[in-house]
Amino acid sequence: MILYEYPFNERIRTYLRLEHLFRRLGELIARSHALDHHFALTTIFEIMDVAARADLKSDVLKDIEKQKHVLDGYRGNPAISEAALDAVVAQLDRCFSTLNAQIGKTGQTLTENEWLMSIRSRSGIPGGTCGFDLPSYYAWQHRPATERQQALEGWASTLAPLAESIYLLLKLLRDAGVPQKVAAERGQLQQNLPQGRTFQLLRLRIDPALGLVPEISGNRLMVSVRLMHQLPEGPLQASSEDAVFELTLCA
Repeated sequence: MILYEYPFNERIRTYLRLEHLFRRLGELIARSHALDHHFALTTIFEIMDVAARADLKSDVLKDIEKQKHVLDGYRGNPAISEAALDAVVAQLDRCFSTLNAQIGKTGQTLTENEWLMSIRSRSGIPGGTCGFDLPSYYAWQHRPATERQQALEGWASTLAPLAESIYLLLKLLRDAGVPQKVAAERGQLQQNLPQGRTFQLLRLRIDPALGLVPEISGNRLMVSVRLMHQLPEGPLQASSEDAVFELTLCA
């Protein structure tokens, strides 16, 4: 099954972008080729760009506090394991403390590294990190893989508090949804959203054997899914066939 996700607000959109970048960074650092480590470094720069939003840190801290308040409401419920509840609250507390302890925006300490910033300024230029542009960076790429990995892990560690917080908040959000099977008639589905609930994320699982790609749109009142056929050369074409897939709304 292929999983598609659609955020209902800008905050969750930013969280999903950061999660995507953090996962990519983890995969690239673990590899040993110099080219992988080059793209790991450019991914760090991308994370810094996304995380540069002034209110991002405060949004994450507020969401952690909100999740703690929600979980505290489950205390005393016989259907809820107190041990499991305590473990999640402890995770939230740790994420809050480590993120709150960071001074300034995420990655601010990296901006004080002139060498990294010289690479960052050139990485936005097509071909701007060639050996003749940045000979010191070219030499760094020829160092042993373990040495490059150690350096990348050190730089990435300054981003870890944000990464752990984003991972945990998105996990709790996804776990709050209940999947349901739905049918799109003639390739289209429109569903009214329940009143009084603010949904933040839509998750859609569909069988790749159907050869369909969902185009999702939505607001606080309604969600719409239009199924498209992907042609061999890439473009999409509207489907007129009935199809069944799994839909999850997360509040």
